[in-house]
Amino acid sequence: MSGLWRNLLEPPAFAGLFLRHPPEGFTAFPGPGGLPLFRTRFSLLTTLERRTLERLRRLPLFALWSPRLALSACFAGTTITEYAPLPGALSPADLVDGLLRDAPGEASLVILKDLPEHSPLLGEEDNAFAAAVAEEARGRGGLEVRGQALAYVPLDFAAVEEYLGRLSPGRRKDLRRKGRLRRELELEILPFGDPRFFRADFLEDLYALYLEVFAQSEIHFDLLSREFFAAVLQSSEVSGVTMVYRHHGVLAGCNICLIHEGRLIDKYIGFRYPLARKLNLYFLSWLANLEFALDKRLTAYVAGWTDPEVKAGLGAAFTFTRHLVWVRRPLLRRVLYPLRRFFEADGAIVRKMP
Repeated sequence: MSGLWRNLLEPPAFAGLFLRHPPEGFTAFPGPGGLPLFRTRFSLLTTLERRTLERLRRLPLFALWSPRLALSACFAGTTITEYAPLPGALSPADLVDGLLRDAPGEASLVILKDLPEHSPLLGEEDNAFAAAVAEEARGRGGLEVRGQALAYVPLDFAAVEEYLGRLSPGRRKDLRRKGRLRRELELEILPFGDPRFFRADFLEDLYALYLEVFAQSEIHFDLLSREFFAAVLQSSEVSGVTMVYRHHGVLAGCNICLIHEGRLIDKYIGFRYPLARKLNLYFLSWLANLEFALDKRLTAYVAGWTDPEVKAGLGAAFTFTRHLVWVRRPLLRRVLYPLRRFFEADGAIVRKMP
């Protein structure tokens, strides 16, 4: 347990920023025992399997009827932490009772998001508490849906070359080929609180890179604000660094990472397109993060939720989350219950990996 909350991989001060600076269109407020809650419209298409979503998009008049699949929802958890920060002062029963009591009555869905499932990144006590909460929620009518796959790389190697040697020959050759472009890049590593993060023009440039990545993402759920990024980058309480990449003086990308309890936690990446693709910056930043973590003698690189197929090819391991969902409309519940496997996209992807 870390301070007020269980399950945190991040510093408590970082988790606390969610209530102060929620994503655009979200209303965030403290729930039972300090459990973060937020209200928003949630599209049922957000976590749908890719192939199923593509089929739906080909149906007649998709653009007209698909907005009806966005429902009023109350979530417990945050969109900035890897796991839901569960209050340590409450029992599982009191936590679930408080959530169902405090969730606004107009919410069609109540979702306890991102409960860890036997996470190797957490201690036994936090894992046991999360399992007890899940059991309590199921007993109170919550439907369990498998969540996303969190990628991480245990740093049980001494150098990046040793790490590359563990990859498939094809991937190893590909990364070395892409790595030749690294000599064209200038990398600057800025700790949080650096004076440059207090310059409005620099903040705007970094935020614009984040918006470029958000715009091309398949999932548009939580658009974080410029004020949130300013609070993170200017923080004196949160330990972390921002990797800033330039190509012949032109800002090409940035990567915002936390450092906590011996881990490098990759949080946000920003790219200038199409330059970043030309430079293979996604892959180069992955290698740069591993080198940085090794240099700091950290124990793991936590690489986030997106692109599980790509990260598996890069040697990442995975641990899953689960969501507990209460569907307050009886008819909607009868429809969604047998279809819930279609909303477990990452689980389907990882199961197919060799």
